[in-house]
Amino acid sequence: MARILQLDTAVAELVNDGDTVALEGFTHLIPMRAGHEIIRAGRRDLTLCRMTPDVIYDQLIGAGCARKLVFSWGGNPGVGSLHRFRDAIQHSWPVPLEIEEHSHAGMANRYVAGASGLPFAVLRGYAGTDLPEHTDTISTVRCPFTGEELAAVAALNPDVGIIHAQRADRAGNVQFWGITGVQKETVLASARSLVTVEEIVDELPEQPGAVVLPSWAVTAVSEVPGGAHPSYAQGYSERDNAYYQEWDAISRDRDRFREWLDSEIHEPERSAR
Repeated sequence: MARILQLDTAVAELVNDGDTVALEGFTHLIPMRAGHEIIRAGRRDLTLCRMTPDVIYDQLIGAGCARKLVFSWGGNPGVGSLHRFRDAIQHSWPVPLEIEEHSHAGMANRYVAGASGLPFAVLRGYAGTDLPEHTDTISTVRCPFTGEELAAVAALNPDVGIIHAQRADRAGNVQFWGITGVQKETVLASARSLVTVEEIVDELPEQPGAVVLPSWAVTAVSEVPGGAHPSYAQGYSERDNAYYQEWDAISRDRDRFREWLDSEIHEPERSAR
């Protein structure tokens, strides 16, 4: 059953050095504050998984948290490149970064296989690309019924899956809606899970189209209003487009990034003590 924990306590208990960690959310409900707490906790040698690594992964990589990135697209959405990601690949700063690249469909199917307790998933994909030549978790299988050769991808089972949602009740049942991406599959595929939410309520109200994760499927829930900023939480907040534009300038320069890291991430932690 899910426990209700403070965010710093949840990250300290659930995320360890060397873990494989997935922070998922597709343009919406991105668990930014949880990512910042991982930086504050000083976690290192993480394998970070995400279908669309964007600003939060740029920040985690620049802070030296990541050893490897498993992904299917990377960029600052609507703006351009991830400059801390680029610096790690091209110049090994602050540490070398290994990459494992997939398609969106491949990554989604890997989470589905992991959530289903299956060793791999089958899809029509990767044809005409050289990704299978460079990625050990992509292979092929022949259909026993039609003889068709299909792509196969290994199941993805993170040590920790982290998502943001709109609501949870006091028993730890989680409710979210809007663009839901692979959040559900990430939680179900992971050995441990953390869900940050906009609010904790006494009872989950009816919500058309909502996904509900039962308490038994979640390890911990943390109440973190605004926890998706600068992405948005439908019904609670709007996307902060200016943040993404400002990040482009901040992330281009190592010294300016260090200043941001100290003032926006580490300084709030010191002030809270």
